[in-house]
Amino acid sequence: QLFLEKYGYFSEPGAGTHSPAEFTEALRDFQRVTHLPLSGVLDAPTLHQMALPRCGTDDGDSRAAGARRAPPARRRRRTAQHGGRWYKRHLTYRVVNWPSYLPQHEVRLAVRAAFELWSNVSSLRFWEAQHGPADIRLTFFHGDHNDGLNNAFDGPGGALAHAFFPRRGEAHFDSAERWSLHSGKGRNLFIVVAHEVGHTLGLQHSPVKSALMSPYYKKLSKDFVLSWDDILAIQNLYGKPSKGSAIQLPGKVFTHFQDWNTDFYSRDRQQRSLSTYYCHSFFDAITADGDHNLYIFKGSHYWVVSASGNASDPRPLQPRWPGLPAGIDACAWSQLSGKFYFFKGGRCWRYAGSKLEAGFPRKCSALGLPRHPDTALYFQQLRRLVLFKGPKYFVVGEEPLGVEPYYPRSLRDWAGLPPATAGALTHRDGSVYFFRDDQYWKFDQAKLQVVATGKWATQLAWMGCWDANSEQGLF
Repeated sequence: QLFLEKYGYFSEPGAGTHSPAEFTEALRDFQRVTHLPLSGVLDAPTLHQMALPRCGTDDGDSRAAGARRAPPARRRRRTAQHGGRWYKRHLTYRVVNWPSYLPQHEVRLAVRAAFELWSNVSSLRFWEAQHGPADIRLTFFHGDHNDGLNNAFDGPGGALAHAFFPRRGEAHFDSAERWSLHSGKGRNLFIVVAHEVGHTLGLQHSPVKSALMSPYYKKLSKDFVLSWDDILAIQNLYGKPSKGSAIQLPGKVFTHFQDWNTDFYSRDRQQRSLSTYYCHSFFDAITADGDHNLYIFKGSHYWVVSASGNASDPRPLQPRWPGLPAGIDACAWSQLSGKFYFFKGGRCWRYAGSKLEAGFPRKCSALGLPRHPDTALYFQQLRRLVLFKGPKYFVVGEEPLGVEPYYPRSLRDWAGLPPATAGALTHRDGSVYFFRDDQYWKFDQAKLQVVATGKWATQLAWMGCWDANSEQGLF
């Protein structure tokens, strides 16, 4: 009963005042959140789950979300109910103290990596303050540390840490735990800091088992990455990263922080992004060439996915398309000319192979093409490029480059297609696929209408997201 009280499972707080029916209901809520059979009985699996190491912040709203297996709107509420948010995007943090047996520079690298998990998928930016005040303070304490008896630390195991929602900016860690920067013995500090930082930014616990914001401690794996639930939650509060900046995950987080030299921000770090990070995020643009290879663009990198569905590691844009800026708006490969077209802002680039053609980049908005197009596509039936922007589309001839007469026209011509798609391609099955966030729309060229829609990472095997199917419950 004390456990259920501490973690927010009773609607009316106050230990010792709950009826048997309330206790059973609280127990069923806990079993629902932790994916146990809903027996309503204090059985062995439930007792075992209660004994596992976890975050000391209560489960208040993950309880509500878990009760309905949250659709997206429900899940969004999880982040905002009493979590609150910061009203600025640049935040400072300070590591006030740390266990004496851990090297200071390794602790600071681990903490920086934990903050970067969140800044890489949102508009937030963090700076370390080594002295004086900071927006977010990380402190180690023993036992009762004046946070209220409910928040007193309980020695090894149990509650490892807890944090406060914005804008208090405090995360506390139990000094009695054996903390580690390795994947072996001890509690991994990087994982726990990353979770508690999520709370200080306004995120509640998640009912999704694979999420970083799930309440229970997870061991560090070599491919540690935020789940879709974490990314959607933080972006709901603070928006996506600014389009022009390259998105760089700490990526395949090394199991030993000694492997991270102090050249942490160097250029080679750009290569450490997860091989299929685009599967867990949203991309800038997509196209396909004549051999049915997909090209997926995000920030300053691109991936090639072969016709068999095997994705390359991320590759930097520059060697392949010299002079192309990061964060493009749209891209299309022309079946007519065999050339790549890229669009960003009011400018466009045209490459034959890796060679930028003479006269490019040029100010395409001066030719009547839309600024910041959402999507570019070579449309075989028209033998023209098509640019989509909001509720309109433009048909564009290649030689000379320019908008055809009588355009733009209304997007209603493309029956069932939503505005603001992020990219499109013609697939070898003859259909055109449009993408936006985690959704796709399949457009039939004969019927001129959308005939199917769904989640691309889990439902389109040719997108190369082999590991996404294990996260199907998140979609």
